[in-house]
Amino acid sequence: MKHKVELSWLGNLAYETNMDGHKMITDAGTEVGGEDKGFRPKKLMLTALAGCTGIDTALIVKKMRLDIRDIKVSVEGELTETQPTYYKNMHITYEFFGKDLPRKKLERAVKISEESQCGVSALYKQVIPVTSEIIYHEE
Repeated sequence: MKHKVELSWLGNLAYETNMDGHKMITDAGTEVGGEDKGFRPKKLMLTALAGCTGIDTALIVKKMRLDIRDIKVSVEGELTETQPTYYKNMHITYEFFGKDLPRKKLERAVKISEESQCGVSALYKQVIPVTSEIIYHEE
């Protein structure tokens, strides 16, 4: 299987893509000459990781029939200081919200996603350190 995306230039530094029926614009910030019309491509790498592991984790939680009120996933990436800048590491934070959260099962769900399900994580881990933590919000 192959995936392909095509971008159409909108002028200056902005591009638009239509991915699976969803439009998305990427652009640079005004500090580098862009017009801030859309997402920053590099930050979409963080979004891809959060989305991939978040979807996997939610699917696993659903299969386990766990009663979770909410899940939040955030990813922080540290950039190199020299050009070209790239992420030299990433850190994922999973936050679970609910009553009597089954911590061992949630840890297992995250581990399954990170170690055998999330293709974005698998790719990134080949080139940079990717760490994670879980925060529980008991209600």
